[in-house]
Amino acid sequence: MSPSSGTSDSDAPRPARPTSWEPRDPTLSAPKPPPAPKRRPRRLLRTLFGLLLLGTLLLAGAFVTGYLLVEIPSANATAVAQSNVYLYRDGSPLARDGEVNRENVRLDRVPLTVRQAVLAAEDRDFHTSRAVDPKAMVRAAWNTVTGKGRQSGSTITQQYVKNYYLGQEQTLTRKAKEFFIAIKLGREKSREEILQGYLNTSYFGRNAYGVQAAARAYYGKDVERLDTAEGAYLASLLKAPNAYDVTTHPENRAKAVARWNYVLDGMVTEGWLTRADRAGVRFPAPQTARPATGLSGQRGYLVQAVEEYLTDHGIVDEKTLAGGGFRITTTLEPAKQDALVQAVEERVMTRLDPTRVPADRYVRVGAAAVDPANGKVLAMYGGVDYTRQYVNNATRRDYQVGSTFKPFVFTAAVQSGSQTQHGETITPHTLYDGSNRRPVEGWNGSPYDPANEDDENYGQIPVGTATDLSVNAVYAQMAVDVGPGHVRRTAIALGLPGSTPDLTASPSIALGPATASVLDMATAYATLAAHGRHGTYTLVERITRDDQELTAPAGETRQAVSREAADTTTAILRSVVEVGSGTAAQAAGRPAAGKTGTAEDDKAAWFAGYTPELATVVALMGQDPETGRQESLYGALGQTRINGSGPPAEIWARFTGEALAGTAPRDFDLRLMPGATEMPPVPPFPEGPEGPGGTDAATGTDGVDGRDGRDGRDGRDGADRIEEAVRANKTGRPDAPRGTDRPDTAGTPDRPERPDRPDTADAPGTAEEGSGTGETGEAGPGAAPRSLAPPRSRPGQ
Repeated sequence: MSPSSGTSDSDAPRPARPTSWEPRDPTLSAPKPPPAPKRRPRRLLRTLFGLLLLGTLLLAGAFVTGYLLVEIPSANATAVAQSNVYLYRDGSPLARDGEVNRENVRLDRVPLTVRQAVLAAEDRDFHTSRAVDPKAMVRAAWNTVTGKGRQSGSTITQQYVKNYYLGQEQTLTRKAKEFFIAIKLGREKSREEILQGYLNTSYFGRNAYGVQAAARAYYGKDVERLDTAEGAYLASLLKAPNAYDVTTHPENRAKAVARWNYVLDGMVTEGWLTRADRAGVRFPAPQTARPATGLSGQRGYLVQAVEEYLTDHGIVDEKTLAGGGFRITTTLEPAKQDALVQAVEERVMTRLDPTRVPADRYVRVGAAAVDPANGKVLAMYGGVDYTRQYVNNATRRDYQVGSTFKPFVFTAAVQSGSQTQHGETITPHTLYDGSNRRPVEGWNGSPYDPANEDDENYGQIPVGTATDLSVNAVYAQMAVDVGPGHVRRTAIALGLPGSTPDLTASPSIALGPATASVLDMATAYATLAAHGRHGTYTLVERITRDDQELTAPAGETRQAVSREAADTTTAILRSVVEVGSGTAAQAAGRPAAGKTGTAEDDKAAWFAGYTPELATVVALMGQDPETGRQESLYGALGQTRINGSGPPAEIWARFTGEALAGTAPRDFDLRLMPGATEMPPVPPFPEGPEGPGGTDAATGTDGVDGRDGRDGRDGRDGADRIEEAVRANKTGRPDAPRGTDRPDTAGTPDRPERPDRPDTADAPGTAEEGSGTGETGEAGPGAAPRSLAPPRSRPGQ
C-alpha cells in the first residue's frame, strides 16, 4: 500500500485461519494406533498369589483338622514285651527267646553326662527347638530320595512318640500321626518328661530296652554309675544297636568307635564337655554279652543266626523283632541238627582234656550244612554253649579259610578259559612248576614267592595232583594266570560276601587269607555241588506275627558259573577225598568231594566238602577263652599239629553219614570241560564194615585219617600213590615228608594278633577292585604295568 493511502500495514485485514486440517493424501496409509498397555504379568501374579493363598489356607485347614482329629493315644500295646517263638522246619519247637528286658528309671537317676551324650547323638537342639523339625524332615526325605541313605529326620520327641504310642512301620499315615502327636505332646509334657520316656523306651541292642537295661547289659552296673565314656557308647548304639556292639560284631569296631567319637565331639561343641576332659576319655570296651539261660546249648546260636538273617535281609528291623510276637519257622532240620552236634561231641569235645593239655582250652568248633538244591541251611554248630561262649563260630568272619579257597581259583580258570604263561589252557592235567619259593610270573605288583608246606619241592606237577597235595606255588601262579581280580569275582559269585575281610585281588588270594565264615564257605561249596547254580542261603521258611505272614526273600537260584567249571572242580575235589589230603571223609560211605585247609600258624583247620545232596563245612579254631586272642592249635587233642585232614574231616564224615542215613548213595553227574574228560579213574570209595560212623573206611581204624602219619596224626595210604607219581619230578630231598595244606607267609607283612572277632568291614581285603586298597586288578600274560602294594598276609592252607 502507498503512503498516500493514509493506512498502515498493521491496519490491513489478515487472512482468516483455517478451521480444520487439510485432508490427508489418500495415497498415504493410516497411522497405527498406540499399543494397548500389557496386563498379562499382573494377571499371572494375581493368579499365582491366589493359588498360594489357597494352598496356604488348605494347608492351614489340614493342619488344624489334623491337630483336632489326632489325639494322643494310650501306650502302644506292642510296647509290652512278647516272646518270639522259633520252630524247626517240621514245626517242632526250637527256642523261645523270652520277654523284652526293660526297667524304667526316673530321669534324675540318669547322670547328666549320659543325658547329654544322648542329646549329642540324637537331637542337640532338644531343649531349644520345637517338638518337630520340618526342615530336618524335608532334608531327610530329600536324602532318602536322592540315595544318600534313609534318614528319619525325627526329633527325640518324635522318636519317643514312635516308640511309645505308635510303631516302627514306615508309612505316611504313621508319620502324619507322629507329627501331630509330637506337637501336642510338646505342649502338654515338659522336656524332662519326654526325655525320660525316650530313655526308657529306646532300644540299645542285646534285647535291652531302656538305658537302665542297657547299662546292665553292656557294663554290668546301674545307670547312675555310668561315666561319660560309657554313656557316650550307649548313646552311639541308638543308631545301630546290634551292628555297633563291638563284642558280637568286632568287624564293625572301627565304625562303632567313629560314632562314639562323634558323640563326644558333639558334647564338646555344645559346651557340655571340656576339651581337656575329652582328651582324657578312652573307649570303654563293654563286657561280653550274657544271654538268658533259656538259650543255652545250640539254641542261642541258632536264634542269633536267624535274627541276623531277618535283619540283614530287611525282613524285620531290629527294634520290631526285639519287640516280640513273631512265630518263625526255620529251615533247620532237627535230625540233622542233632547229628551235627553229636559228631562234634564224639570227634572233638569228648576228647578234650584242658587240665592236662593246655592247648585244649583254645579249641572251638564251627560247622554249617546247606542243601545245594536251594541254599537252605539244614544244621549249624556255633560253639560249646551259647551261655558260655557268645560268639557264633559258624558265622564269625575272623579266621583264615586257608586252602579251602583254592578250588575257587581253579573254578575261575575254567570259567574264563584261562591259560598259563606259556599259552596252555588250564585243565586238571596242565603241568605247573611246584618248586618251593618259586616267584610268580606275569605279576606286575610286588614280588611274591610262596613256600610250600614243609618247604617241599614238587617240580613239574599236574593241577589235579597239586590240588591233592595243596601245593602253594602252583595255585599262586594259577591265580596270576587267571587274574586275581577274576578270582575274587568268582568267589563272590559262588557265595562269599563281597565285604569278606582280606578278600584282596593279589596272588596270595589263592592261599586263603580271606576270613570268610563257615556258613559263607558252605554256601560257596553248595554252589559247586549244584553244578554252578547259586541260591542265596536262607534260614527262614516262614514268619508270621498276629497271624499275618511277612514276606521273605524268594529262594531263587542263578547260574553263578558254568556247569563245566563247577563240575570239573568237583572232579579234582573228588580226588582230594580219594587219594589226597581228605581221605578221612571217605568214612561217610558216599561219593564225596572236598578240600582241607589250615590257617596261618595253625590257628584254624578246615574241611569243606559235599555230596550231591549236602554241602558241609567244619572248622576248628584256636582262641584264648580269657583274652579272646587267636591261638595256635599245636598240641591240641593230643596231636602235634591240627590239620583239616584230621578232626574237621572226621566230623564231616561222621555227620554226613548220619545225616544221609537211610537214603541210597548218589554219584555225581558231572559234565567236564574239554581236555578233562580223560581224567584218571577215581578208585571206588571203600565201604567200611560198620558203615557210616563206624570204622573209618579209609584206614579201618576208628576216627583216624588215612594220610601221612608225619606227626602221628594220619596213616599214609592212597596219598603215597600220588607221591610216587610225582617223585621223579621232585627236587630236593627225595624222601622228605609230603606237604599238605598250610600256606607260606614269607615276603608279606606279619598278621597282627586278632581278638575274638577282630575283622572289620573296612579291612583292605573288602575293597572292590579299582578302589586303591590292596592289590587289585588283573594279572597274566600281557598285563599292563602298574604299581601296587604288596600282599598283606599269607594264610595257612
